[in-house]
Amino acid sequence: MQTETVLSVKDMTKHFGPIKAVNGVSFEVKKGEILGLIGPNGSGKSTLFNCILGQLAPSSGTVQINGKSVAGAQAHDLNRLGVGRTFQQLSVFPQMSVIENIIMAGQEHHGTMFTRLFGKSDAGLTGAAEDMIEFFRLGHLRDEMAGSLSYGQQKLLDAAMAFMAGPGLVLLDEPAGGVNLTMLQYLKERLITYNREHGTTFVVIEHNMEFVMSLCTRIIVLAEGEIIAEGAPEDIRANQNVIDAYLGG
Repeated sequence: MQTETVLSVKDMTKHFGPIKAVNGVSFEVKKGEILGLIGPNGSGKSTLFNCILGQLAPSSGTVQINGKSVAGAQAHDLNRLGVGRTFQQLSVFPQMSVIENIIMAGQEHHGTMFTRLFGKSDAGLTGAAEDMIEFFRLGHLRDEMAGSLSYGQQKLLDAAMAFMAGPGLVLLDEPAGGVNLTMLQYLKERLITYNREHGTTFVVIEHNMEFVMSLCTRIIVLAEGEIIAEGAPEDIRANQNVIDAYLGG
């Protein structure tokens, strides 16, 4: 039985004047896969991410999610299709508590304008938010203001917020950035567990090579806007093109 394709990118190109930031990139991501997207600075990773998510209009190429074209889709359209995202810059609300942040994230994806105006103030999401807090083991911080948390704890909260909608596909933009080794190990373990328990598909941009090599089942390497290597982590480690372009010998 063939594995379902969750994300399909075909011939994606993005030009900024004469600069080809992304040049003819094509790949597919299967259901339940954890795909890493790596490459040196300026290789086109973030531009590609933003084209996939509709934050940039591609010069050419197509994106399909679960077989449906998402050309011109906005963030809220993608949310309804079951797509979540974390950003390089944290998107937590520092003056709100941990539980309030997670409920707020859930409210973006549940209910109608009527239910938001006249329904329960928490949109009936407190139970689900408590479950997410327990999963990420943030219970001891439940009522703390998000702004008072350490950077690593805020990264965990950011992930919990992204998963509140129960997305089938999550794009993670440098989840390891600025996180200490202990918290990094814990974040990786939580992501792997969530993937295993829910079958959620991940696409991860990351500079931390040890993190991405131990988290991902397949890795794509970009350089100068093009794919130069693709394969299992152990194959990428041994690939001379990757060593020359990125890993540095």
